[in-house]
Amino acid sequence: MDLKVSNGPGPGDERTTSLLLLGFLQSCPHSCFQRELEALGHELSGHLFHDDELQTDGNRCSHFPLAAEAETDSERQEEAVREVARQLAQIGDRLEGSIRPGMVAGLASRFSVRSLSEEDRRQCLAAALEQLMQTCPPDVDHEKTQLLLTMLLAKKIADHSPALLRDVFHTTVTFINQNLLAYVRNLVRNMD
Repeated sequence: MDLKVSNGPGPGDERTTSLLLLGFLQSCPHSCFQRELEALGHELSGHLFHDDELQTDGNRCSHFPLAAEAETDSERQEEAVREVARQLAQIGDRLEGSIRPGMVAGLASRFSVRSLSEEDRRQCLAAALEQLMQTCPPDVDHEKTQLLLTMLLAKKIADHSPALLRDVFHTTVTFINQNLLAYVRNLVRNMD
């Protein structure tokens, strides 16, 4: 029996999930949150790709003897994640109609409450996802549908209230890492 033990999401998982959600949202060209998404993309590109590699003097850390190979592997993985995001966005277009505008408005309203904790936001997302999953046919891939609907909810909330994009993005990344991390890892591994 091949049993893997995970201590939860690591920095690489956070990067992968953030790239996946960012790529998914970027594959939605007719959304109302393009300006906010561009700003978030710039913010994340510095955080996701450089923070862990920069030394205090601003030079790149070269603790890998084969730094060029590691960078190429990283670029390959990034492209695999982006390809998965594009494919999920295409599939998501077909599911988007299953999310009622009233549900989106309610979630946007809850996410707008500044005193709402991150945990409370994740619980709101989980409750909405549970409602949506009940309307899905039993023969669909459960984890894939959960991932798609989670990312679609993020998209719809941000489309409804673009100012919420940053909060929705971070809540969604955390939610995916807590609930669907193994599935995301497998998706990316199978594309690589």
